[in-house]
Amino acid sequence: MGDGKWSIGAYEAAQRYREERGLSAFGHSDAMRRLSRMQWRVHQALDPIGLGVRESRDSAEHPESVAIAVLFDVTGSMQLVPRELQARLPNLLATITEHLPHAQILFGAIGDATCDQAPLQVGQFESDNRMDEDLRRILLEGGGGGSMQESYELAFYFLARHTELDCFTKRGVRGVAFVIGDETAYPMVKGYEVASLFGHGQPQDVRLEEILRQAQVSWDVNFVIPGGTSHGRSQFVTGFWHSLLGDRVIEIDDLSGICETIALTVVDRVMSQRAR
Repeated sequence: MGDGKWSIGAYEAAQRYREERGLSAFGHSDAMRRLSRMQWRVHQALDPIGLGVRESRDSAEHPESVAIAVLFDVTGSMQLVPRELQARLPNLLATITEHLPHAQILFGAIGDATCDQAPLQVGQFESDNRMDEDLRRILLEGGGGGSMQESYELAFYFLARHTELDCFTKRGVRGVAFVIGDETAYPMVKGYEVASLFGHGQPQDVRLEEILRQAQVSWDVNFVIPGGTSHGRSQFVTGFWHSLLGDRVIEIDDLSGICETIALTVVDRVMSQRAR
């Protein structure tokens, strides 16, 4: 994946089409809400079942691809994050592509594997308007377990074991990943949850610290904590993530700054790697 180029015209045309017909940007999520909760399903395009790898590859059109992954918690008040991203996507892309014209972005979502219908949703690495399509396909489930924990560790597992990046394997430049949330992770990637989610054989359990270390081999992993959410000001939550990621924890005052934060961080992280 990752062919093509972003078109603001196509984005605005799709937006006008929805507005004229009274449709929301998140049509799949709306469709699921008309069903009983037990019938809710991840959109087929984002379902990790049977997933091998998501690939960020070079091509004639994008000879120096740069992989970016943005995975956000969609439980509770965090459901506002993908809506904010979708509304401000042109601004995000304009800032990134001014400096990194061959950027490829994957969007995904995180829930709670102990109780949610959609604990992990993952799109493809895209350079064109298909990234907007993936973003709008996300199921905004709500849910969550109420324990101040969500399954962020599954996002790290996906990054570590189910992505391949030409920017890293060919040029030694790690992709830039953002996990956005306001709670803590579970201490272990549980093999039975992975087997259920990906549909493969059951792997060994992996401690959170170890799977994060594995993800950091090819990814510059950042955790973003937005203010204005249920636990965005919790010192326990911020302390938890600082103990794991140090200066790769980004705290922002409110959701309105999330796109600018992501864009500027991507450019800074990639440019600093290239300068070495």
